[in-house]
Amino acid sequence: MEGGGGRKLSEEEVVACCGSTKFAKEMAMASPFANLEEAVSKARDIWFNKVDVNAWLQAFSSHPQIGQSSSSSSSSSSSSHAATAAQWSKGEQSAAMATSTTSILQELSHWNACYRDKFGFIFLICASGRSSAEILAELKKRYTNRPIVEFENAAQEQMKITELRLAKLFSAEAKDLPAANQPLCENKSAEDRVSVIGAHFTTAPDLPAKAYQIPARARPPITTHVLDVSRGSPAAGVEVRLEMWKGSQPRPGFGETDRDGWIHQGSSSTNTDGRSGQLIGIDDVVSPGIYRLSFNTGKYNPSGFFPYVSLVFEVRESQQREHFHVPLLLSPFSFTTYRGS
Repeated sequence: MEGGGGRKLSEEEVVACCGSTKFAKEMAMASPFANLEEAVSKARDIWFNKVDVNAWLQAFSSHPQIGQSSSSSSSSSSSSHAATAAQWSKGEQSAAMATSTTSILQELSHWNACYRDKFGFIFLICASGRSSAEILAELKKRYTNRPIVEFENAAQEQMKITELRLAKLFSAEAKDLPAANQPLCENKSAEDRVSVIGAHFTTAPDLPAKAYQIPARARPPITTHVLDVSRGSPAAGVEVRLEMWKGSQPRPGFGETDRDGWIHQGSSSTNTDGRSGQLIGIDDVVSPGIYRLSFNTGKYNPSGFFPYVSLVFEVRESQQREHFHVPLLLSPFSFTTYRGS
């Protein structure tokens, strides 16, 4: 699949990334691409400015409902690429499934049905790295939107999923991908976004839709949230502190005392969704080094086993443009974490 001019994509490969056959045809015709960044840029242009409403709806329908298995039912792709899409979908929901309970799955099923009845398509979200409770909270929040606003939200989430899957096709160039979960068009007002989507319904096919302006980064490069798995809900009011290692040694040694090596970067408390406020500036590039996220779990749950929890992780030189979402899944006598997106 590699040629002298870069990476050539087949329609079948693109359908595995995005279930729209029109989008896949446009991407295949536009290839080869020199690298992933070029492919993602072209994908955004085609998705938001070249394909129509029917292409969006076809892509939405290719996804399994959050909390259910993929059916691999797309008739437009070969069986191997349908299986690839199903496997990717399963992996993208792995964090949600790992944090799910029977009650949350039942509630997800109920709200998914309500959402589909209201909007006419399934609830779509880039689930990679998100807990089931976090997805459920977002589903309830988005259910209150007007249909035309929610249609755009779904299109943006589809684009995030497409970017993640294109990165898997361009695995050697994955480091070129912009932050995987960054919101698009953060600088536009809600009414302006609605007018852009409305253009898909009213603009003649040969007239280009209004171009989107894609911000380099729309949120801090390091974020976190806290989920109380014993209650099945976000943990609000947890104090969070972010520090970076600046000691005399390149990295803190195992068992080494803090001394003055850890430098404070920012502090916040989680909101009602369990998300912390801004802990670091919104910069395109994050400084490589060792970081530590500390949570005042003892204050949140005085009867719990942990007076506080600290998570230490490393940002490498090759990862400066990536996004690091490091959540805490907490119960009174255990906790876990993972690298989100």
